[in-house]
Amino acid sequence: MKRKLSGLFLCTHNSARSQMAEALLRHYAAEHFQVHSAGLHPSEIHPYARQVLAERGLDIEGQYAKSLMGYWGGKFNFTYLITVCDRAEQECPLFPFSTYRLYWPFEDPSSAQGSEEERLEVFRRVRDQIAAKIQRWLRELEQKNILPQSPSAP
Repeated sequence: MKRKLSGLFLCTHNSARSQMAEALLRHYAAEHFQVHSAGLHPSEIHPYARQVLAERGLDIEGQYAKSLMGYWGGKFNFTYLITVCDRAEQECPLFPFSTYRLYWPFEDPSSAQGSEEERLEVFRRVRDQIAAKIQRWLRELEQKNILPQSPSAP
């Protein structure tokens, strides 16, 4: 059995973008990836992040906000470190426990203003952007023979 790749999604608070990315990558490629998420200054998972993932049938009941420091020290080594916000990219210039570093900046849905429905729409948009980015990335990994071709791939 081939060893799984590993990924760590990093954000400032580990409350929305990185949590959604963790759930989505796990949903699309759990058989190929061991996936985690963390924050530089972790807080709580935003309830709208939970809600918009649930709308897509993704339950993140076991997920919780985690600190990047919990992954420091070599206990975990990741194939990919993926920062999903500007602040995390700037505040964490080095993370020696990953082979590749990717930068996927997404709008912070937690800072959305307006009515509840307007704020939920921002969370939905960011969720869908993250999902599309992950799907494109997985196709790229397949094309590079890093992942096996999925049965539905052309």
